[in-house]
Amino acid sequence: MPYDGTQSNLESFINSAPTNGNGAGSPDGTGDYPSTLTDFGADASGNFYDKAFSWEPKYQHKFILSIDDIPGFLIKTAAKPSLTNGEVVLDHINVKRKLKGKSSWNSIAITMYDAIMPSGAQAVMQWVRLHHESATGRDGYASMYKKDIKLLSLSPLGEIIEEWQIKGAYLSEVNFGSLDWSAEDVVMIDATLNYDWALLSF
Repeated sequence: MPYDGTQSNLESFINSAPTNGNGAGSPDGTGDYPSTLTDFGADASGNFYDKAFSWEPKYQHKFILSIDDIPGFLIKTAAKPSLTNGEVVLDHINVKRKLKGKSSWNSIAITMYDAIMPSGAQAVMQWVRLHHESATGRDGYASMYKKDIKLLSLSPLGEIIEEWQIKGAYLSEVNFGSLDWSAEDVVMIDATLNYDWALLSF
C-alpha cells in the first residue's frame, strides 16, 4: 500500500510494504511502476538512433588560446573554464536546507612551448613584469596586468565553433620548465591563470 502522508498509517505502511531486505516500498514486482517503458527508437521525430550516428564531436586538439603578446601557436594545452558554487546551509531542527552560496570560477592551467624565436619565456616574462617588477619591487595596477582572453574551439574545417571569453585573467603561477642533459624533451612553460569570470559566447 502507498504511504499516505495525510494519515497516521506509517506502521501499517511499513508492515505491509514489500521490502526484499532493502527497506519499505522497494521493488518486488508488485509496486507502483509505469506499465510501459518509453521506446526511444520511436520518439516523436522517429529518428533517435539515426541522430546518434550523425553528430560530430568537438576535438581536444582543435583550439586556439588567444592572449595578447603571447603567440597562440605556442600554447599546447589549456583547460576550459570551470565553476564552483559555494554552499549555504540553513539549519532547521533536525534537517538542513541547502542553498547556493558564492560562485567562483576555477583556475585555468596552460602549457606552452618555449620557442627560441619568438621566445615563449620572454613573452610570459613581459606579462609577469606587469604584475610585479622584481628589479624595483614595483607592483602593477590591476588595469595593467589583468587581460581579457579568448579560448576558441575549431571545427575540422578550421571554423570557430565555440568561444569562451575569459575576463580579468592574470598569472597566479608560472613555471619556466626544467633542463636535463639526459633528456630529449622540449622545454615547456606551465602557467596557471586566475580570472574573474567567463562567458560562453557560443
